[in-house]
Amino acid sequence: MTHSIGFVGLGNMGGPMAANLVKAGHRVTGYDLSDVARDRAAGHGVTVAGSAAAAVAAAEAVVTMLPAGRHVLETYRELTEAAPSGALFVDCSTIAVGDARIAADLARTAGHRAVDAPVSGGVPGAEAASLTFMVGGSDGEFAEVEPVLAAMGRKVVHCGPAGAGQAAKLCNNMILGVSMIAVSEAFVLGESLGLSHQALFDVAATASGQCWALTTNCPVPGPVPASPANREYAAGFAAALMAKDLGLAADAATACAVPAEFGRRAAESYAAFAQGEAGGLDFSAIITTLREDGE
Repeated sequence: MTHSIGFVGLGNMGGPMAANLVKAGHRVTGYDLSDVARDRAAGHGVTVAGSAAAAVAAAEAVVTMLPAGRHVLETYRELTEAAPSGALFVDCSTIAVGDARIAADLARTAGHRAVDAPVSGGVPGAEAASLTFMVGGSDGEFAEVEPVLAAMGRKVVHCGPAGAGQAAKLCNNMILGVSMIAVSEAFVLGESLGLSHQALFDVAATASGQCWALTTNCPVPGPVPASPANREYAAGFAAALMAKDLGLAADAATACAVPAEFGRRAAESYAAFAQGEAGGLDFSAIITTLREDGE
């Protein structure tokens, strides 16, 4: 079924996602503050509006992909007044669970429906329409949004009521952040012990150390040609975004009185690493500071 979709936030993630909705036959009207993002989206068939409100004025579904919770809440306060009654609001940003629930309440109070649907897969997944979506909302809302999300991803998982998608995303990224540090430390140790990168990869990739951080986003050049390490750590998933997500996970752990010691230490490590220009590098570039710390 073809939908009229308003898409706000056409950056590195949102732009390719909107383009894939167009490829799937949906009518997509989008908006972004960036001229470059708007022009790029227009080149992929997105109709560019002059404002966020105009982008959603005739939308059956409203998709947002924004940097932080405050942006989502500010945008929802505007868009819930601008969208047609009964529109389905779909926030794909990664934000705090509490903010996701507030956003859903804003939409529902204004006569709309709402789900939180954060993603995993980074820019490559957005471009290849192979993202995983973690959805929080009612059964009916999930049934309606699933085919829309399927145009942008490979797997769509209903995690529970409002906020549950964000909860799953924060837990997932805590695993990912801790895993990348562990994999990076193992390669640094292997270097010191005289192991080649390829030898360690060949063993760990088929043994109990196997994980996504190793086999897909390997932090050293060579073993996985598509990993950012082979492109001077050009970001697939920026370190600054990992720092943000781990900070949200640490905040959630505090609110729930969960120790999460390794998650907290990973959050601290990425917060320090992502300061300045390093924040724009892929999160696997943290291996460079682990080497420096050992010198």
